[in-house]
Amino acid sequence: MLRPWPLSLSERIDPARDTPVYIQIIEALIRDIERGRLTSGSYLPSSRELAKHLGVNRKTVVFAYEDLIAQGWLDSAGTRGTMVAAALPDPVKRRRVDVEPTMSNVEAGYRFAAPPARPIALPGGSGLKIDEGAPDGRLFPAELLARAYRGATHRAAGTSDFQYRDPRGAPALRDGIASMLRDQRGLSVTAENICITRGSQNGLFLAAQILVRPGDAVIVEALTYEPAVAAFRALGARIVPVGLDAGGIDIDAVEQACRRNTVRAVFVTPHHQFPTTVSLRPGRRLRLIELARLFGFAIIEDDYDHEFHFQSQPLLPLASYAPGEVIYVGSMSKLLLPALRIGYVAAPPAVIDAIAHRVSLTDGMGNALTEDAAAALIENGELRRHARKAWLVYAERRRNFAAELDQAFGAIVDYKMPDGGLAFWLRFPGVDLDAMEARATAMGLRFASSRSFMTQAQAPRGLRIGFASLNPFEARTALAGLREAAGH
Repeated sequence: MLRPWPLSLSERIDPARDTPVYIQIIEALIRDIERGRLTSGSYLPSSRELAKHLGVNRKTVVFAYEDLIAQGWLDSAGTRGTMVAAALPDPVKRRRVDVEPTMSNVEAGYRFAAPPARPIALPGGSGLKIDEGAPDGRLFPAELLARAYRGATHRAAGTSDFQYRDPRGAPALRDGIASMLRDQRGLSVTAENICITRGSQNGLFLAAQILVRPGDAVIVEALTYEPAVAAFRALGARIVPVGLDAGGIDIDAVEQACRRNTVRAVFVTPHHQFPTTVSLRPGRRLRLIELARLFGFAIIEDDYDHEFHFQSQPLLPLASYAPGEVIYVGSMSKLLLPALRIGYVAAPPAVIDAIAHRVSLTDGMGNALTEDAAAALIENGELRRHARKAWLVYAERRRNFAAELDQAFGAIVDYKMPDGGLAFWLRFPGVDLDAMEARATAMGLRFASSRSFMTQAQAPRGLRIGFASLNPFEARTALAGLREAAGH
């Protein structure tokens, strides 16, 4: 006679599911063993008997039993039948539950680091997303990208180059980026100074990993890039905020902080300060480098959108004249597409080797085909041609956005036309920003909170609003929504 326990088994077998029936039987039997409903030494029905009960082909049950025997869950007792393996632990030592456990209805039985209450990235969903300075991916010709990927795939197939590679990244892309940094940004680098990363945030985290130990101090500005701060904190760093003004980071405050703390790194975005867009003045740049040499800290320079400067020539990066003090982090996201996830770190070879080791621990290597495709776009000049075209579009959108701001807000908003970058820093004197942001969220607008940029409670509040990814209609719609949220 069929034992009572398979009655619950039949309730969990559904031939209409995508999962093969024999896999469903295996999963159901393992769950019953784990829950203690089937104990070591218990005999199972014959394959014929169970198949009849479940209304399936006998071979399906045979396959399931054979698989479970091979895995060690069941033992074959010859003519006596099939039994639960005798070597399994006593069921009283295993947790019994009344509800079938799934990944959705159980709580983790172990300790883990929970995410912060406010997520770093903006969540998906409906409504208009206003970014913090992303490019417009619609401007990059899809056929150019497809052609580059096809070429990379054919080259890899022809040379049997689909294997694991150097964790520092594709040689051709490292060469291309080194050439770009030499020719356009004044860095004295070769491929040995470059490690390709999965975007600039990954580069920041890798740099922090090789620098920071729990308890070390990292200096950041009172207003700064929240994901960088989160990365430092995740590694146990003590965040030491210092002020900034129209000339950039407060260098006197940096020196005072260094005299009070063991500082391992100073994080800056000197070309277009994030979020305020101001440029770090030359005198302060030189003093920051002097302090790095005096106190032995690293300057982590995030040069996230160097190409898009609209007033005069871009300032050279700190890394161009202080290569021994700076870990330089960049990204091709603004030039190509954020979705490609191509960033890079430039530093002395020993530092690059240390970062590459960290890459090998977490990734093994980057996306070889994407890197080879990007290298081809650099080598054939397509990237530079696209950058020139995009610059013209963004320059026009920058002017139009300022005009739309004046039209929509008038004296309500306080801003300075940014010399470079792809975003505006907007201040709203006399407006309750908390209430404004709450109303905007209710209206379906999604953007980074003003508090997300703050590392000090007394830091000046504002909104960083990207303009480059918005066409004229989208920009007008976004600003109209913000004005309504401001109550004007």
